[in-house]
Amino acid sequence: MAIKTAKAPTVKRTPRTLAGDVVPAQANGRTHALALYEQALKLLQTGKYKEAHDAFNAMLADSPPDVAASIRMYVNACLLQINKGTTSFATHEEHYDYAISLLNEGNYEDARQAFQQILKENESADYAFYGLAVLASMTGESHTCLEHLTEAIRRNPRNRIQARADSDFQDMADDPRFTELLYPEA
Repeated sequence: MAIKTAKAPTVKRTPRTLAGDVVPAQANGRTHALALYEQALKLLQTGKYKEAHDAFNAMLADSPPDVAASIRMYVNACLLQINKGTTSFATHEEHYDYAISLLNEGNYEDARQAFQQILKENESADYAFYGLAVLASMTGESHTCLEHLTEAIRRNPRNRIQARADSDFQDMADDPRFTELLYPEA
């Protein structure tokens, strides 16, 4: 006699996450929320900080709990980037002081952008060329340092005397081109 075995009924498993079981209705909502999250991340990565901020903020209230902490972090990152460009200055000299403070804090790329912005607004700003020369010296870009320092001295010969005593150029002291630029009469 043959024994028939009954097949066990197929049990549909509920998806699980670190936060626990996900019921199917939540799974569809979660999929939609994650798609919005990915879109907001793409906006952030392409530098569209305002749009990314709005997108992250909109999804924060309905986001899955395991994603909410990341969303809050990205909201703050967007705000930092949005507020980064809102600094205003009464004079070019104030802008220069700000650029020097960035340089002294080691924010080299932000300092470079600040110096370049000064030059965009005032092409004859010898002090911005001088600042770019200091930055290039500090970052080991000797050729760029010499180019910017040459331009700063061309626009204002007193920059030559200042550079002689400036300790920020100490890494350039052994470069004969630097010595020749600062002491052309020798």
